[in-house]
Amino acid sequence: MTPRILVTGATGFIGSRVAAAARATPGVRLRLMTHRTALDATAGPGFETVYGDLADPGSLRGSCEGVDVVIHCASRIGSDEQTARTVNDHGTRALVDEAVRSGVGRIVQLSTASVYGRGPFTALLPGAAEPAPASATSLTRVAAEQHVLAAGGAVLRPHLVYGAGDRWAIPGLVALLRHLEAAPAGCDARHSLIDVETLGRALLGAALAPSTPSGVYHVNHPEPVTCSELLSTVLGELGLPWAGTEIALDEARDRLAGVPYATHHFGMLTVDHWFADERVWQDFGCAPGPGFRTSFAGHAPWYREFLSR
Repeated sequence: MTPRILVTGATGFIGSRVAAAARATPGVRLRLMTHRTALDATAGPGFETVYGDLADPGSLRGSCEGVDVVIHCASRIGSDEQTARTVNDHGTRALVDEAVRSGVGRIVQLSTASVYGRGPFTALLPGAAEPAPASATSLTRVAAEQHVLAAGGAVLRPHLVYGAGDRWAIPGLVALLRHLEAAPAGCDARHSLIDVETLGRALLGAALAPSTPSGVYHVNHPEPVTCSELLSTVLGELGLPWAGTEIALDEARDRLAGVPYATHHFGMLTVDHWFADERVWQDFGCAPGPGFRTSFAGHAPWYREFLSR
């Protein structure tokens, strides 16, 4: 049987990697949902497009006809809770309803470990903690998850996703380092990370796995990265001027006083955010790939060019 897969958010940072992995897989028929971004110039051959806007449930009618799997990567990120709820909560509910109505056999949703709120989380397994969202985005993504889970679908929660196209994780870390003009010393907090290309393959793996996955999965590289290794790798590979300059944690906190967003992110950085789950690599036929230091080196040229702008 040749599976037909619908991908939402197919022009996004992660959704575009899912689409690329699907195009590289023989026998997969691909349908990409878009509501504003042209796909013809970027997606390549071997796919079809369908219009659908999560903020307009009526536009989703018919989008899932003839589809075997939905990989739902679209979401709204921002501080406006009403807009986030319209897209993430109500839009996902409408998409799931349409998938069920159309007889779709499998739904896979991209979510985020940020639904757990603030740490520390040490080797946290799915089901070991309840979501405690601390932002409008996370709150409404938890609501979106419930629609997928109620339909028997699978929810994949990565923590920090990096790679070409990342405008959040590593750029946010660099912004924090700019405030400090140094790297915090002696920080052994552990963080889960995943390369965006690997995450795209894992989402496709969930769609094609022999057994239909359901429930929550943590999808990150199995080896967490210490804060010190994370910072030294980013500083070194990007050639940032503060490489080799260290600052004690207490002094770093003092230097960030009066900068609320930097203080918040520093607090997150200095405690464990390590999410464990070996099932992804066992069940989805996907290898986790090399560790952070090796993988990040391949993305460093893109980050250097992006940050120079």
